[in-house]
Amino acid sequence: MRRLRELAERTPAGRERYVDLLRALAITMVIIGHWVVTVIERDADGRATGHSALGDLRWAYPLTWLAQVMPVFFLVGGYANAASLTRLRARGGDAAGWLLDRSARLVRPTSVLLLVLTAAAAVAWLGGTDPTRIREVFWFATIPLWFLVAYLAVVALTPPMYALHRRFGLAVPLVLVALVGLGDLGRLTGPEESSYGNYLVGWLAVHQLGFAWHDTRAAPPGAGQTAPPSTDADTDAAGPSTHEHPGVRRALPISRRAGLMFLVGGLGALVLLTVLGPWPVAMLKVPGERLDNASPPSLALLAVAAGQLGLILLLRNPAERILHRTRPWQVVIGVNLVVLTVFLWHLTAAILLIGVLDATGTLPTPAVDSAGWWAWRLPWLLLLTVVLSVLVVIFGPVEARSGRHRSAGRAGRARTALTVAGYAAVLAGLLINSATAARTPEPLGTPVPALLAYAAGAGVLRLLRSGWGTRG
Repeated sequence: MRRLRELAERTPAGRERYVDLLRALAITMVIIGHWVVTVIERDADGRATGHSALGDLRWAYPLTWLAQVMPVFFLVGGYANAASLTRLRARGGDAAGWLLDRSARLVRPTSVLLLVLTAAAAVAWLGGTDPTRIREVFWFATIPLWFLVAYLAVVALTPPMYALHRRFGLAVPLVLVALVGLGDLGRLTGPEESSYGNYLVGWLAVHQLGFAWHDTRAAPPGAGQTAPPSTDADTDAAGPSTHEHPGVRRALPISRRAGLMFLVGGLGALVLLTVLGPWPVAMLKVPGERLDNASPPSLALLAVAAGQLGLILLLRNPAERILHRTRPWQVVIGVNLVVLTVFLWHLTAAILLIGVLDATGTLPTPAVDSAGWWAWRLPWLLLLTVVLSVLVVIFGPVEARSGRHRSAGRAGRARTALTVAGYAAVLAGLLINSATAARTPEPLGTPVPALLAYAAGAGVLRLLRSGWGTRG
């Protein structure tokens, strides 16, 4: 608690605290959503298995328009990445140093998860467990890495995409939305592979809006913005972007009127694309559905993002007033210190709880949407919260310490190349794991090439963060 008080007291007056709240809420809603829709049953061999209940809860599909909050995470990620990039450049750093700095907070908690899961898989394999079963459990535990792959890619592209934002402003996300539309057209008329580019450009479009939100802090007086006062740490060293290329709009409109326009426009487009159009109403994966709005992101998901942005803007001012109170702000700080750890381990918590209940003969397996299934939701959530809390106490300090790392100065060509190579190897390792089918026999839970690529990349990044290669 003392550290939280100190962090709260050191918060700059102009910090957009709402961004931190949105990040914490988005991850919390993802976790609760995953837990709530989980159905536990037994296969032909009597083993406990799980799947999503959404296929049996069609009435809940419209609720996923709020429950699908990954766009919120990418929006606030864009804001935070723009803020940290401009701060580092103001201190004389460069893009490679910034990427090395960001990798600390993202890679270290992920490395711990993979190390623990791989060790557990190895023990299970040596104990005679079927490698296919090992992979199934490992695959379920690492579902969060699907999201992390996309976010790591977006983070790596932040320096060039932010440069495009400074040059072309809000035209960039509009072009990216058009590219998503082309991908959707390819998915509807041809093979699904024609839309795979949407995995990147869809999230980039939302991420760019975060840049535009950050630019409201540098908007000139009289622009109709209501952003809180900016600080030197939040301002790009190059000065307000509006002075670089006159006539190019970069700042996101954040007035109540703009919020209403985003909300109404997003919902209207969403109804056209789903109720009247070809896209599913559900914004989360539904078992058996050919089309999925989130994998990869579709125009319908971007319409949800627009509607959510409108709601965010409408709630911004009252939320900021609440967050300037000490206790609510300390809670937000505490969650954000371990937010990635919470996200990475929440399905492992489910596996551990299912294993314990199954081993003790107390695992309920009621039919989905039955009275027993709904009655089990509350104790299920409470027990999972306890298990996850224990995991966060154990592994959370890794992430909390990672946030203290700060790079400075310019990296040089050799360190830049090594930073990019290490980051790319980490990304490749995670991508190989996520793309490997759940029922592939893997004694270590994930393909060996995935482990080698990830370990090599994470090792290089750690050496570089320790100062290796800066002398001599």
